[in-house]
Formats: sequence, structure tokens, C-alpha cells
Amino acid sequence: MRAWTPERVAEAAGAEIVGARSDHGPSRAVIDSREVGPGDLFVGLRGANVDGAEFVEQALERGAWGAIHGDGALAALQRLATAWRRELGADVIGVTGSTGKTSTKDVIAAMVGQQRPVVATRGNYNTEIGLPLTILEAPAGTEVLVLEMAMRGHGQIAELARIAEPDVAVVTNVGPVHLEQMGSLEAIAAEKAAVIAELRPGGTAVVPRDEPLLVPHLRDDVAVVEFGPGDDLGDIELPFPSAHMKLNAAAALAAARAVGVEPRGTIEVALSDLRGQRLELPGGLTIVNDCYNANPMSMRAALDDLAAAAPGRRVAVLGDMLELGPDSERFHREIGEHARERGVELLVTVGPRAAAMDGDQAVADAAEAAALLPELLADGDTVLVKGSRGVGLEVVAEALQQTA
Repeated sequence: MRAWTPERVAEAAGAEIVGARSDHGPSRAVIDSREVGPGDLFVGLRGANVDGAEFVEQALERGAWGAIHGDGALAALQRLATAWRRELGADVIGVTGSTGKTSTKDVIAAMVGQQRPVVATRGNYNTEIGLPLTILEAPAGTEVLVLEMAMRGHGQIAELARIAEPDVAVVTNVGPVHLEQMGSLEAIAAEKAAVIAELRPGGTAVVPRDEPLLVPHLRDDVAVVEFGPGDDLGDIELPFPSAHMKLNAAAALAAARAVGVEPRGTIEVALSDLRGQRLELPGGLTIVNDCYNANPMSMRAALDDLAAAAPGRRVAVLGDMLELGPDSERFHREIGEHARERGVELLVTVGPRAAAMDGDQAVADAAEAAALLPELLADGDTVLVKGSRGVGLEVVAEALQQTA
């Protein structure tokens, strides 16, 4: 946006200029006044406890290009992002799904980045606030935007897709995530498929093969590309052996091809934090740090990977899976059964819901698990640490690293 005038920025945001400090545009937008640097646009959002407008003066003192605040600040941020997306003329890939969307986004960015300038969602910038911030971080010359879209309730995927105006829509899968809130798998599928509904005619929808819940939402005026287990991944090498990551790579390859990229050779992927990173510790202890989130689908996939890749004893530290509705106890019990079927020799459960997994040890919270685990582990163990974000199991992985 640097080439834009303040008037053009204001017009794109639907805002009114009350004073201009520059004859050009900002470099990016930020919502935390502590992160403001010279040339940044500070957007003072109004939250439940804090009104960002209170920090406008502080942001300007730190060298902010300007500030947007007031009741309509979020809408202004979103309008500005859409305007910049159009100015870039980039191909936009929207990625959603019940599980695997972050890893798939990471792989798409790595594949596309071999041949085209790409900007992808970082961290948890996958909401109605984070997504427009991601778009506005993209410099001039960006050719592809890979935007993760998170669902927290009805209508949110559609909102994100309207901001991003995707050319390619990727739905990784449909599963019982947010089931308590959404009510049914059919409702979850409809919410995920909103990214397909927002595609322009001639766009591309990348969807899992043999997923009947998505069939009613496919369109005749967009290309539909299916992916599934065992797909030929072409002339590429992946840095991960797991079956679910290969499936994510199949979806990513379809998305890359949809924007004209045929990746080759080794795909160097920087997976986002807490999404299955393997930490090799002294004594041959391996931690699989996959504690960003959890649901029945991702739990099963992680346990399958543990069974396939662990050379020594298989240990699982599994926390509560939240927002599963009235069938929560059954889902947890089935995960415990699956863990045993996949050869887990030590199962530690964390939280009241996870206790239904019937593990070898049951603890109340992550802090208790962090204190207990060092006593139970031995050299050569592979330890999967996974639970819903609210359980906070990252403290377990951190404690094991400190005591190794």
C-alpha cells in the first residue's frame, strides 16, 4: 500500500481523513500498539475489555503512519484488505477443513514458493481479524496468497471468503469439530463449503474424494479436483513420512497446480508451531509436539503416525477434546481404544473428559502431567503430546525438554 495516497487508503477503508501525516500509504496494518513501527497503520479495535482507540496517541508517538478507530474499525480493516487483495491481483487460495488446514496451508506455501512469490497465513492469523492483517502484510509483487480460514461458528467461513475473494478453495476434510456448537456433521460441512460458495465462476474447488457431505455444495461453474489416499504426488519429495501429511500434500499439490505451479524436488516445509513437530532429545527420547488442537479425526491420525514411526516404546499424553457435544464421552472412549489398537504402551490422559480413554495414568491438568511424565519415561521412548488448545499441553513438551 506504500504507493497509495492517504485519500486512497481512506476511500478503500470507507473511513474519513481527519488529518494527513504523509503523502503515501502505510506498509502494513497492526492492531497491537506495542508492535507499531514507523510506517504502520494502527487499527484500534474495540474489544470486550479494551478499546483500541485509547492507544492511538501511543501508536502515533511510535511512528505510526496513521490510525483507524471507532465502531467501524474492524469493517474498515476488512474493506481495506479486500481492496489491497484486488490491487495485488494475486491468486488467492483459501484453505479450511476440520483438521489439517494449517499443515496443508504450510505445504501449499512451500510448493508454490518454489516458483512464485507467495504470502501465507502465519500463526493463528486465520480469523476475521487475522486474515485481513495477513493480506495487508503482502508486499507489492506478491503473486499468490495462501489464506487459512478458521471456523468458530455459523457464517464465519463465508465472512472470511468474502474478504479474501478466493480463486481456489481447499476443504481438507469434514469431521466432528465444534459439533457442540454446530449441531451436526451436515451443518459443519455446509459451513466449510461456504468457501466454495464464494468462489468466482471458473475457480477451483479442491475437496476430499468420496466425501458425500460436500457433494451438495459443489458447483457446476467451478472446476472440482478431488484428492485422497494413495494419490500420485508427482516428482516431489516430502520431509515427513506420516500418512496424514501425505494426504495434506495431495490436497496442496492440487491447489498448487490450480495456480499454475508444478512443484518438483524436495519440498522444504516449515510447519507452524505445535502442529506435530518432532523434537529429538538426549538419550533418544522423541517428543511429537502436536498440542495446538485436537478432535477425533486428528487424534486418530496422530496415533496412526505414532504407530508407524516410533522405533521404541509408544507413549501418548492425550488431553480433553473440547466442543464435541453429547457424544463426547463416546468419542473419548473410542480414542482410548484406538490408542491400544495402535500399540500405545503407556497412555496418560489429561482432563476430566480424557479420563474416559481409560489410560494407564489419569491426571487433572497439564501441570500435573508435566510433573508426572519425567518419572514414567525412558530412553528411546516416542511421546505424542496432543489435546485441545484449552488444555494447554504445550507445558508438558516444554517440561520434558527442560528435564532432558
